[in-house]
Amino acid sequence: MSTTRQRVRESGADAGSHDATRRALLDAAADVFAEVGFRQATIRDICKRAAANVAAVNYHFGDKETLYAEVLTEQSRLAMRLHPSPPDDPAVPAAIRLEQFVRSFLQRVLSAELSARHGRMMAREMVDPTRALDRLVKESIRPNALQLSSILRDLAGQGTTEEVLRLAGMSIVGQILFYCHCQPVVRRLFPESPYDAGQLEQLTRHITDFSLSALRGLSASGSPSRRRPQTKRRRART
Repeated sequence: MSTTRQRVRESGADAGSHDATRRALLDAAADVFAEVGFRQATIRDICKRAAANVAAVNYHFGDKETLYAEVLTEQSRLAMRLHPSPPDDPAVPAAIRLEQFVRSFLQRVLSAELSARHGRMMAREMVDPTRALDRLVKESIRPNALQLSSILRDLAGQGTTEEVLRLAGMSIVGQILFYCHCQPVVRRLFPESPYDAGQLEQLTRHITDFSLSALRGLSASGSPSRRRPQTKRRRART
C-alpha cells in the first residue's frame, strides 16, 4: 500500500472516530442534563457515560456551557422535526390552524419519545434559565410565538389590539405547558388519565375549544386591560 493511500485511510478513520466521540458526548450530555440540570451536571460524569476521555468535552465543544447549548438546540430541533408546527397557510381556516398548532406543541412537550430528554430539559430551562435560552428563543420559540399570533389575529379580527393577542397567546401556551410542568400533580390527581395518544388528542380538542370560546368573548367585549370589575358601593350607615 502506498504511503499516500495509507494516510487517506487513516484520515478517514480519524474523522469517523472524531464524529463518533462527538455524537457520544451529545447523547450522554442530553441524559445527564435532563436528569440533574446544567448546574449540577459534571464534565466527568458526561465523559464517563460517553466512554470518552475527560478532556473530550473541551476538545469538541470548548466547555460545558457550549456543550449544553448544543444539546438544548439539538433536542429542540429534533422535537420540531418529529412534530413540526403546521404551515401558516391562510387558505386553511384559522380555527383548524389553531388546533394543529396546539396538537404539535402538546406532542413536543408530552410525547414519550421526547419527554425523557427534551421535555425535562425544557422544564428545567424555564425555571432556571441559562444563557442558552437566548439562542433557543431566537431560533425556535419566537418563530412559534409569531405564528400563534398570526393565527389569533385571524380568529379575533383586525380590531383586536396587540395586547389582547399577546395575552391570549400566553394563555394558550400556559394551558399546554401546565400539562408538561405539572405532570407529577396531575398524575396523582387523575391516575386514570394517562398521557397517551388518546389523552393528547383529547387535550388538543379541549384547549382549542376552550381558547376559541375565550377569543369569541374577548372579541365581543373588547380588551380585558381596559375593563375594570364593577363593585357595588356600600351605603354608609347612619
